[in-house]
Amino acid sequence: MTPRVPRALLAMGVIGLALAVGAEAAQAPDGAAVLRRVDENMGADNKITTSEMIIRGRRGSRTVTSKSWIQGRDKSFTEYLDPPREKGTKMLKLEDQLWTYTPASDRTILIAGHMLRQSVMGSDLSYEDMMEDQRLVALYDAVVVGDERIGDRPTWVLALSSRGGDIAYFTRRIWVDKERYVVLREERFAKSGKLLKSTEVLDVQRMKERWVPTRVIFRDALKGGEGTEFVVKAMEFNAAIPEHLFTKASLR
Repeated sequence: MTPRVPRALLAMGVIGLALAVGAEAAQAPDGAAVLRRVDENMGADNKITTSEMIIRGRRGSRTVTSKSWIQGRDKSFTEYLDPPREKGTKMLKLEDQLWTYTPASDRTILIAGHMLRQSVMGSDLSYEDMMEDQRLVALYDAVVVGDERIGDRPTWVLALSSRGGDIAYFTRRIWVDKERYVVLREERFAKSGKLLKSTEVLDVQRMKERWVPTRVIFRDALKGGEGTEFVVKAMEFNAAIPEHLFTKASLR
């Protein structure tokens, strides 16, 4: 005969379970609040960045070095410095428009429409990736769906869903460092649910008052392969940038 559990013990068990669930819910922050902290950490200061893209393909790898001048979120100018084949290629972003100039053709081209989905320099990044507004909280609704550890770092796992409009990735899943509010891992999906891109942060450094991902692997799921490694070599915050740099005349 199965022994009967006293009602007092049952009540205590129910209360304990309710308290545990309540404590777990209290610990999980609001998704929008986490996303705002991520956006704030990325910042919108004027900055000058020197970086490398290590592009790994079937025939080996190559490294492309560039320097970028960034003003807020709407203006950026990039010049490629190396290798010689790419040297002198320039890109100018003004709000939602992107122009490129290549010395070989001596032409300035507006990148628009389906061309935005093309690869940049044969990498796993598209022009669309480079054009994207980084204010995620303005583009997505966010829900905290769990917490996991990535290496020795505790993270919140967030599910992001598009608020509509013309957007490159309909949904995303991001792993946000609980202390530094840096996205350490990300998966980007099409409306169909198909995985399109993924990123993995290999190194994070403290620069001024921000935590900055300085080594990131980008992988295009449709291409396969080892991906493209993006490495920040130098970054100057609150830089004085001449306004004439953000004009089409600067491309030549």
